[in-house]
Amino acid sequence: MSTKTHYSILANLFEYPQEGYPEKVRTVRSQLEDAYPGAIFSLDQFIKLLPEHDLRMMQEIYTRSFDVQAITTLDIGYVLFGDDYKRGQLLSHLNREHIQHHVDCGHELADHLPNVLKLIAVLEDGDLLIDMIDEILAPALHQMIAEFDDGRITQKHQAYEKHYKTLIESPSKLLATNTLYQYPLIALFEVLKKDFPIAETFPETSDFLINITQENELEAGSKAFKKGTTNGELMQ
Repeated sequence: MSTKTHYSILANLFEYPQEGYPEKVRTVRSQLEDAYPGAIFSLDQFIKLLPEHDLRMMQEIYTRSFDVQAITTLDIGYVLFGDDYKRGQLLSHLNREHIQHHVDCGHELADHLPNVLKLIAVLEDGDLLIDMIDEILAPALHQMIAEFDDGRITQKHQAYEKHYKTLIESPSKLLATNTLYQYPLIALFEVLKKDFPIAETFPETSDFLINITQENELEAGSKAFKKGTTNGELMQ
C-alpha cells in the first residue's frame, strides 16, 4: 500500500451513508487487511452492527452520532477548541492547504474529518504532516472515541433533554448499534498509530459536553431575548 493514500480511502467511512455505503466499508476493510490487522477487529464490529439493508436507519445513526443531539462531531477543530478563536485559525490554515493541494471540501468545513483525511493523503512528509498528526488528528480522534463512553453518553442525553425537553428516539433499540460509529474511529486510530509515532498521552481538548451545554444555554437565552423584544414591541 503506497504511503498515505489509504487515508483518502478511510475518509469513505465517515461520509453520510448513501446507497452502496456497506460496499464502501468492505472495500476499506479489504484495503487495510494485510497491512493493518489491528484495525480489522474494529471494522468487523462495525460491519456486524451496521444495518446495511436499511439505508434510512444507517443515515439516522450517522446523524445521531455526529449532527443532531450528537455523541460527538466530525469537525475536529470543534473537538479540539470548541468555539475558541483557535478553531478559526485552524480553519484558515486548513483552507489554505486544501486549496494548495486541490482537496475538494464539498459542503463541509475544512476541519471536517473526511476532508482532513483527504488532505493527509496528499501531504508530503515533513513538519506540516507531523504537526497535522501530532497536534490535530491524533488528539481529536482520542477525544472523539472517548465521547462514546457510556457515562459520557448519559451526561449528553441529560443535557439534551434539559434543553429540548425530550430526546429524539434512537434509531435502534440496541445501544451497540446506536454507538457503532466508535468502531471506524478506533480503526482509524489504529492505522494512525502504526503509520506515525504518535504520543501515548494527549493534552486536554475542549470539552464537547460543556460546549454543547453552553450552546444550548446561549440559544435559549437568545430565544428568550427575541421573545421579550417582540412582546415589548407589541405592547408599545
